[in-house]
Amino acid sequence: VFVIRTFLKAFMVIHMEGVENLPKQGACIIASNHLSNFDVFPIQLALPRPLFFMGKAELFKNPILSWFFRQLGGFPVQRGASDQWALNHARIVLEKGLLLAMFPEGTRAMGRGLSVAKTGAARLAIEQNVPIIPITHYGSDEIFTNFPRRGHVHLVVSPSILPDIDDDPLSLTDRVMFTLAGNLPRRMRG
Repeated sequence: VFVIRTFLKAFMVIHMEGVENLPKQGACIIASNHLSNFDVFPIQLALPRPLFFMGKAELFKNPILSWFFRQLGGFPVQRGASDQWALNHARIVLEKGLLLAMFPEGTRAMGRGLSVAKTGAARLAIEQNVPIIPITHYGSDEIFTNFPRRGHVHLVVSPSILPDIDDDPLSLTDRVMFTLAGNLPRRMRG
């Protein structure tokens, strides 16, 4: 993992604010906007705690990429279907008091701003009674565009959003997405 972190830091400079909003221990769901296939890496590098994340199953078909993602806490999820294995694995991560990263948009926004979110992260937060920590980032989609100069990635860690007694998955998802949008530059809000 140290080698992977050192390698990735050669390609990016991370600017972070709000790290004090991340609890030092206990289960949390990290909910972030989704710009590129590299989004999880700056988040993983910047946070002081290990992070586990779902990645589309297609990324795990290549044995080298699969090894790489698994070393960084990744596990595959079949998109477009109810993947019970991935959901159970996510529950185990949370039951062990660890951080689980999810991208509520489900797919990359490709520069169009925030997309309509799915409710999976909120459903899991309500079911497991864990907080959601919104982490907004931008710049990960430009990491390699100015090579050999390093790309600049900006991260904002917002305060925890706890599921309220009267929250349903849609209302909790809305709270998370409005928080993410509020921390993005206006052109990226969607």
